[in-house]
Amino acid sequence: MNDFIEILKITLPSMIMLVTVYYIVGGFLRNSEKQQKLKAIRGNQKLITPIRLQAYERLVLLLERISPDSLVMRADYPDKTCEQLHTELLQAIRAEFEHNLSQRLYVSAEAWENVRNAKNYTVTLVNNAAKEVEDDMPAIELSRKILDMSVELEQPIAEKAINELKREIQQIF
Repeated sequence: MNDFIEILKITLPSMIMLVTVYYIVGGFLRNSEKQQKLKAIRGNQKLITPIRLQAYERLVLLLERISPDSLVMRADYPDKTCEQLHTELLQAIRAEFEHNLSQRLYVSAEAWENVRNAKNYTVTLVNNAAKEVEDDMPAIELSRKILDMSVELEQPIAEKAINELKREIQQIF
C-alpha cells in the first residue's frame, strides 16, 4: 500500500501538471487561431471595401441613367415614331440593368431590391406613357408624355433608391 501511495505522490502531480499544460496550450492555440481569423478578415475588408464602394457608385450611375428624364434626354428621336422610341427606351433600360447585375454581390438585399424596383417602375412608366400615345406619332410626343408622368411624382423612385444606397454607404463608414 505504501508503494501505491508513493507512486500516487509522483504521478498525481504529474497528471495535474499535464492537464494544466493541456488547457494553457489549448487556450493559447485557440487565441492564436482567433487572431489569425481576425487578421484574414481585416485583410479581406481592405480588398472588398473599395469594390463595394465601386458597386454603390455603379448602381447610383445606373439609377441616374434609367431615370425617365435622363432616358428621354439621351434618346435620339428625330425621325422616329413613338413605337420606335418606346422600344429603344426599353432596350436601354434593360441593357443598363444587365450591365450592372453583378453589383448585387456587394450590396444588401434591400438595396438591390430598391434598384430592381426603380428599374421596374421606370419600365412601367415608359409602357404606360406608350399606351397613351399613338404608335405612329412623332417620338417627341412619347418623350413629353414620359416627362409629364414623371413630373407628377413627389419623389422619383430612382431618387429614393439612390438615397437608400447613400444611407448604406454611410453605415459602412
